[in-house]
Formats: sequence, C-alpha cells, structure tokens
Amino acid sequence: MTIAPEIEVLARFGRALADPIRCRILLALREAPAHPAELAETLGISRTRLSNHLACLRDCGLVVSAPVGRRTRYELADARLGHALDDLRTAVVAVAADAERSCTTAETEGCC
Repeated sequence: MTIAPEIEVLARFGRALADPIRCRILLALREAPAHPAELAETLGISRTRLSNHLACLRDCGLVVSAPVGRRTRYELADARLGHALDDLRTAVVAVAADAERSCTTAETEGCC
C-alpha cells in the first residue's frame, strides 16, 4: 500500500470519529450488532438522524448492513475496528492524563 491510500483510509476514519453520534454508534456496534430501531433507542436519537450517520459510516467502510428477514442489522465491517477504537480511546485518555491539560490551540486554530 502506498502512502496516499493509507492517508485516505486514516482521513475516512477521522471523519467518522469527528462526530460524537458516529462515535457512539461505533462504540455501540463494538459491543454487538444491532438493528436501527435498537440503536436509535439506545442512543436517544431519531431514526432519521441515525440513518444519516449510518450512511456516512457505511460510506467510510466502517460498518456493513446485513438483511435479517425484513429488517437490516448493522455491525462493524471488521472486528479489528472494535480493537482499534479501544486502543485509540485508551491511548488518548492516557496521553491526556499524562499531560494534565487539553489542547491549548483548539479555540485559536480549530484543531480539536
């Protein structure tokens, strides 16, 4: 894999994680596959809003849908994504705890 495709993959992952609702969806699907109605209720959001976020996550290649009878179930596209989410979350928490500060340029540069 050349560097350009690697950057594109990371950028897609970053776009997916840039929205708190999409993060919550990914974390919920990390626990178990789910149907949209269950996810919407668990997350406390409308099914329409959930549908838009699921479409984004599908387009990013992070979740897949599978028909189950007349319903559709969503799950992470690869189990390694769940591990990656766990690793990323614990790494960020550890770094933040070590630094004992938040990003100092977030407001001026809009980076975080």
